[in-house]
Order: sequence, then C-alpha cells, then structure tokens
Amino acid sequence: MAVSFGIKSWIEGGVVAAVIVLNIVVGFFQEFSAEKTMDSLRSLSSPTASTVRDGRTVNIPTAQVVPGDMVEMKTGDTIPADVRLIEAVNFETDEALLTGESLPVRKDADTTFDEDTGPGDRLNVAYSSSTVTKGRARGIVYATGMCTEIGSIAAALRKKDGRVRPVKRKPDGTAKPHRYAQAYGLTAVDAIGRFLGVNTGTPLQKKLSRLAILLFGIAIICAVIVLGANGFRSRQEVIIYAVATGLSMIPASLIVVLTITMAAGTKRMVERHVIVRNLKSLEALGCVTDICSDKTGTLTQGKMIAKMAWVPSRGTYSVGLTKEPFNPTVGFVTLDAQSPKEMNLSRPDETKAAETDSNLALLDNQEIRDFMNVASLANLAIVHKAHDGSGWLARGDPTEIAIQVFASRFDMNKAALTSGSSATWKQIAEFPFDSDIKKMSVIFNHEATGRKWVFSKGAVERVIYSCTSLVRQADVVSEMTSEIRNEILEQMESLASLGLRVLALASREYTEDIPKGVDIDRNAVECNLTFRGLIGLYDPPRPESAPAVKKCHKAGIQVHMLTGDHPGTARAIALEVGILPSRMDRLSKDVSDAMVMTAAQFDKLSEDEVDRLPVLPLVIARCAPNTKVRMIDALHRRKKFCAMTGDGVNDSPSLKRADVGIAMGETGSDVAKSASDIVLTDDNFVSIVAAIEEGRRMFDNIQKFILHLLAENISQALTLLIGLAFKDVSGISVFPLAPVGIMWVIMITSGLPDMGLGFEVAAPDILERPPQNLKHGVFTLEILLDMLVYGIWITALCLSSFLLVLYGFGDGQLGQNCNNEYSSDCDLVFRARATTFACLTWFALFLAWEMVDMRRSFFRMQPGSNRYLTQWAIDIWRNKFLFWAIIAGFVTIFPALYIPVINHKVFKHTGISWEWAIVFAATFLFFAGVEAWKWAKRVFFRRHGARKAPGSYEDVEDKIFGHYFSRSVTEEIKVDELKAVKEQRE
Repeated sequence: MAVSFGIKSWIEGGVVAAVIVLNIVVGFFQEFSAEKTMDSLRSLSSPTASTVRDGRTVNIPTAQVVPGDMVEMKTGDTIPADVRLIEAVNFETDEALLTGESLPVRKDADTTFDEDTGPGDRLNVAYSSSTVTKGRARGIVYATGMCTEIGSIAAALRKKDGRVRPVKRKPDGTAKPHRYAQAYGLTAVDAIGRFLGVNTGTPLQKKLSRLAILLFGIAIICAVIVLGANGFRSRQEVIIYAVATGLSMIPASLIVVLTITMAAGTKRMVERHVIVRNLKSLEALGCVTDICSDKTGTLTQGKMIAKMAWVPSRGTYSVGLTKEPFNPTVGFVTLDAQSPKEMNLSRPDETKAAETDSNLALLDNQEIRDFMNVASLANLAIVHKAHDGSGWLARGDPTEIAIQVFASRFDMNKAALTSGSSATWKQIAEFPFDSDIKKMSVIFNHEATGRKWVFSKGAVERVIYSCTSLVRQADVVSEMTSEIRNEILEQMESLASLGLRVLALASREYTEDIPKGVDIDRNAVECNLTFRGLIGLYDPPRPESAPAVKKCHKAGIQVHMLTGDHPGTARAIALEVGILPSRMDRLSKDVSDAMVMTAAQFDKLSEDEVDRLPVLPLVIARCAPNTKVRMIDALHRRKKFCAMTGDGVNDSPSLKRADVGIAMGETGSDVAKSASDIVLTDDNFVSIVAAIEEGRRMFDNIQKFILHLLAENISQALTLLIGLAFKDVSGISVFPLAPVGIMWVIMITSGLPDMGLGFEVAAPDILERPPQNLKHGVFTLEILLDMLVYGIWITALCLSSFLLVLYGFGDGQLGQNCNNEYSSDCDLVFRARATTFACLTWFALFLAWEMVDMRRSFFRMQPGSNRYLTQWAIDIWRNKFLFWAIIAGFVTIFPALYIPVINHKVFKHTGISWEWAIVFAATFLFFAGVEAWKWAKRVFFRRHGARKAPGSYEDVEDKIFGHYFSRSVTEEIKVDELKAVKEQRE
C-alpha cells in the first residue's frame, strides 16, 4: 500500500488499502473475547455465614470467616469455607460443583480417612460453595479463600505458561554463562514467535501464521526478481509490476473467508445444541481422536430410575425403557419367576418374562402389595402430575423419587394412600435415615382395620439383620437364617453387577402402644421385621448414547468415561453404551485390566507406567480433578487430540488443559462454562458427536477454500514471473495481468465462491474415516500436490492464451508504456491481457466447483449415483450460495471487460470478441486436466492405503476397536444399520 501511494498509483493503493482495512476489522472482531472465569468463581461465594464467636451466634460476611471459626449450617445454606465437621445430624450436601455427581452426599463427622483420600470421599468435610440439602451440622473452618478446594481450582486457572525460559543448571544449582545466554535467546525467540503467532493458538492458526510469513517472504523475493529482471529501474511501471507480483502471492481474502465460514459454522452448531465460545475450537474438533466424557447427565439421563425389584415369593419385576423418569405411566413392567441370580441378565432379550399392558394386573397378590406399601410409605418424595397437564413433577431425594415413581406404576402413590377422604393410611411416627444405622423407618396406621405397621428401607446388609422372617412362597412365612441372608446378598450382587444401587425393603405389624409425648425407642421398632424384597435403582443411559458411541468408534475416536461413580456402576454403564467391548473375555489380561481403573489405581502409576499401558483406561471410576488432568497429559504424550467434558468447578482445570473443553449448559457451573471452548445446551453426548461432525465438515471446507485460494495465488505468481520475458521496445516487462485484476480475482471472483465452499454440507462418509492428522493439519501432502498441480496447469493455460493472442493471431508487437495507459499500439497487449483475465476468472470459478469433492469427479460427486450425465447439475444446485456466487462471478466479468473507463484505466485491458473461442478452448482443457489428476489420485489411493506400524499403540487400539467391540450394542443400532443399508441401496 505504501509503495503504491508513494509512486502515486492511487487506484492500486486504494484497492490494497481497502483489503487491509477489511482484514483488520474482521480479525479484530474474531479475536475480541472476554474471559470471566475469575468473576464466576467469585460469584460462588456465600454472602454471609453463621459463626459462633464469644459464645454467641453471629452472621458475618463470608469474606470475614477465618480458619478456626466455628460455623453452623442448616438446610439451604451455602457453606462459606472448607469445614471439618464436629457434629452432623442427618446432614447432606450437594457437591455437584466439585464432584460432578447429582446425588447429595451424606456426611459423617465421626469418621477419619487416609491422607490420600480424594475430595469426593472425605465424608467428614463440608466444602466451600456446596449447598446443604438436608439436616444440620457444626464444624471448624480450616481453609478459606484460595486455600479451599475451589480456591485451588481458581489458582490452577490463573496459572499461565511461563514467559521466561529457565536456565539449565547443574545438580548443585550453578550454571555457566552460556546457559544464561541460551535461556535469554530462547526467551527472545519465544516472544518473537508469540508476536508472529507461530507458537500460539490451534494447529491451523500456527500453520496459517507460518504460511503468512512464508508468503510474505516469497512476495518480497518475487518483487526483487521483477526489479532485477528490469535492471532495478525506478520507473513507475517497474515498481507497480513488482507490487502486482507480490500481491499475487498474498491470499488477501483468506482471513475474511475463514472468519465468515467459522461464524456460519457456529450458527449451524446452535441448531445442533452446541454453543461455540471460541472459534478456534471449530478447527480443533476435526482433529479429535479421544473423548473423555462424564457419565452422569451426559451419557446417562442424570435421573434415578427404579429398574428392577425382587420379591422372593414372586420373582423379579423389571421396568422397560423410558425417557421420562418422573412419569409412572410410561414403560411397561415385566415379571420373571426367576431371581436376579438365576436370570441371564447380560442378555435380557432371552429371558422369559410375562408382559402385560396393565401394571395393576401384576398387583394381584398380598406379597407384592406388602412390598409396594414399604416402597410408597417409607418415602419422603412427592410425585404428582402437573396441574396444567404438561407432565409429571417430583421433589425430594432422587433415590426416593425413583422408588415413589415405581410404586406409582401400581397405583400406590403415597399422596393417594395418605391424603384425601379415601385415605387408607395415616402416619404416626418417622425415623429419618441415619448414616450409622443406614435405614429409615415409618409407623403408619391402617384406617380400615386400626392395625399399625412399621415400614423400613435401607442398605441391604443392615436391613437383613433386622429381619427375622421372609415370605419364600405365597402365604408361607419362613424363618430368616444365615444361609438365606447370604442368598439375599448374592441377589444384591447380581443386581449391583448391572450398575444398580440396591436397597432392601422390610415391614412388620406394630402391636405396642404409642403413648403421647414419649419418645419411641428406635431399636425396638426396627427389629423382628419381615423381609419384603430388593429394589435396584440406576441412572439410565440415554437411548441415543449407544449409537453415538458406535459412531465415534467408526470415526476412529475412542470414548473414555471419567466418572465419580462406583467402579461396578461405571463398568455396567460403559458396557451398556458400548464404551467397553462386550467381548472383553477375549482380550488379554493386561489389556482388560488397563481398560477399567479407579482413580486411586491410575494416580498411583508413574508417567512411565502409564505410557507402557497397552491402552489408556476407557473407564476411570471415582475420578478426581487431578486424575482428569493426568489423563489429558497421557493422551498428549501419545500424540492424541482430546475433548474433555465437565460441568462442575472441579472440571475447570481439565477443560482448560484439554484441546477442546466441552461444558454442560443445563447443569454446568459458570466456572466450567467460562473455562470451556464449547457448551452443550442439552448436556447430551450425542451433541458432542454432532459437534465433531460439524468440526470435521468445517475442517474439510477450510481445506477446500485454502486449496482454491493458494492454487490461484501460485498460478498468478507464476504467470507474472514467466511474463517477465515479455518486454516492450524500451526493455520493460509487460505484465499479463494487471494489479487490480489480480486483486479482483482474489477478493471478488474467488472470495464469494470460497465462502460458498465454507458452507458445503458434510461428506457422506465424514464419520467413517479417521480424524485429521495433527502433524500436517490442513496442509497434507495431497493438498500441497494439488496446490502445485492446479497452479501450474492454470499458469500453462493462461500463458498459452496470452501467447496465442499475441503471437498466434497477432504480430507480437508489445508497444510501449502498455503497463500504464491504453493506446493504439497497446491494443494487442490489452486484448491478450483481457483474454488472460477472462481465462483466469473462469478457471477460478470452475475450480471452486471442482473443490466440492477433492477426489471424486465433478460429473459424479455422489457415490453410487447412476446419473452419469445429469448428476453434476444436481450437485451444483445443492449449494445455492456457491451456485449464485459463481454466477455472480460470470456476470461481473463483463463490466470489467467492456465498460470503457473501468477496462482501460483500472484493469488495463479492453473488450474482446473472437478471443472468446480461446477462452472456451482453454476452459475445456482446464476441466480435462483437473479430471485426469483426480482420476490418477483415486487410482493411487485405492492401490496404496496407509498402514500403521504393527505393534504400535494405534495398531493395538485398532485391533481392540475393530474386532472386539460388539456390532449390536443395542437393538436400536441394528435398526439404524438396516436403515442405513436400505438407504444406501436405494
């Protein structure tokens, strides 16, 4: 721009200035973002705290709480600091922000734990910013502010990469002068690299920064070549020729097209329940090789459901699939006469079950009625239908809600049994759940008979020792023995193996009197009970999770589950959704052991031991924040590109550390969202797969328009450099393309089609191929070869057209001063230049259509299509933006050629007539050459497929994911496969 204005080439300078301003404005808005992570952390602070000082309870601002303060907490309070509990009465806290688990945590002030116990398992501690969901407690503050668990996360988020290289020192701490010089030199190199952008950002940004520096250097070299070829004369036309050659190497519309394409991609993602906070992540999604996903709410529904119930005298009741956990009218109930241990639970499709459309038909015996009385009445949850009829609502503990919904399936809802004029039960006493006893009990009076009953539920190992009898057969009461207790525990293990949380139910008739004003002895109530059965609860996987995981496997993406759940539950869910292969028994022991680990096992491994694992764990249970960070580091050491999901404050460091951080929109904290790159509005694993598919589509489209742009740059630069050989009578080179013509092709003719390429839909096989290579990024060997071949072929056709007009049909006279103004002597040069401009414009437009698929023929882009002559017409109309952008390019070429002032003064060419025949012939040859190159590539890739080194990590993983994963994780996948096959055949 400065050179153009310096030699008073106002038109050329003005065009370059406009391009610079456009790129600066778009680039500024692209990079403009505000990080509010620290503000989100501050917003978690509780405004006041109830503190005991000087023997009195006072409310003080949370910021004034200090270590050593005694604080009191009750239901609904937000805990002001990290507190060591000294008294806890029925005390539960919601630690979802820290552990990511939806269930409240029962606290126990009297227990102690080892020093290496993770935060989620320290039941004698209440953590800052968690909320009290039940009970009351007192405790001593031992950590405040940045010293709390949340504060340590804030500190981790504050940490940034060091800006100064450390000095390499000897073991004794000394260093020689050259080590200081080395550190200072590397620090300076890092600073320059950050300024130029070559060592910061995503792989695409780094490569584009390096490309910009490379092209800038090439542009300077080209300008020097032009000056040298013209004797380094300071004439205006020589300098402007040098400027034009330099401009031909700069993809001026790249930033604009890239930004607009990414912005359009974010809008498409919103429709797929994905909000993009950082445009950089769009490119990164196409390279994802591993997804580290949470379980609760992402792979599962995040709500407890009563899945199975075992009544000894009747058998096992099972609840069918339901997408509405609070709705007792959705999903059928089946009854199997076998016990859980006898049933083939791993293959429920082969079990012999009695189905019925009416759940009430299964409530035809006293044993199941006794079971349902306990489930419904020993329960504090409320489940009811919304007053406006919009659905079912529930409130209370998630576990009790699930049991109450199960009872409601049999028309045994507590509200119906205990309220209204037709109430059959009236509550007399309640004994809340206690962490020591691990039971809760209630006493109800049966209004019709006047008999009192005790209903009790709790941990199986506690309830069975309070029972003295059970009903093994209809109306036959048996005495409880140690053998029977062991049998019940085996039934519990069978249910737990499915990932179910198992509770026991018991009851008995209460014959003692209950005097008013006298406390009832709980031990005297919770004894001599009759065992009624077991109920298994679980957080069900989303129906769409298994097909989504299968898609990931087909796409070459490994899915890891990092959860705070029990190892058995995590393993069962992972098997159900297909994260773990169903045929694990065929794997070697070292591989199967590496697949499932607890956080304690994984954290005890050194980095070398982790790197020696045949595969990284697919399931890590009882996961802690530092475990997730270690997992990311292990993936990076294996050259993997990972996406990490999270919703709690504890997930923020791992979200920052991951290549793509994915936060939950519905249940996620503000901190997690601020630390993430993208946010899922529906907290669904399927949306992650959709985001990756969109990322791959964006990656493909970026490759397409970068190839399109740079192939044109190469062709223009080569045309101008070879054109140096054409010199007029004064010895000055005559350029085949004018500077404004070059900018016109780059910004106008190519800019809109490049945007159209950015809007291309995903390829049919986009999720059936491996992720993009991290090492090469968008500039693969294929892209570089395509760039060179297309650039040289276009150069050859453009120069041939220029030569044909000048020497084939003209006298070869190049006139004088034809680079600056039109004259009769320059008419032949202006016509040749116009022909070259028309050819280059058409080639740029048609090359955009050829780039829709970089390997398939333009005339048959859809695989399996039989429309050999008409398929191309369907394909070009599919992307309407690209179609009209190319049409606009055709239309705008005519004003540039035929409007008098514009053609002579601005573009330095004139209108053409018979020369159009050359343009048409060159266009035919252009298509022939591009189609021949595509055909050669298809033949090569069919014969020479890339193979991984045997015995490598990738080879082992391919064997596992290629052979041992079941192709029928669920029946839904079979249905999807059949549909896909049918559609493909059609």
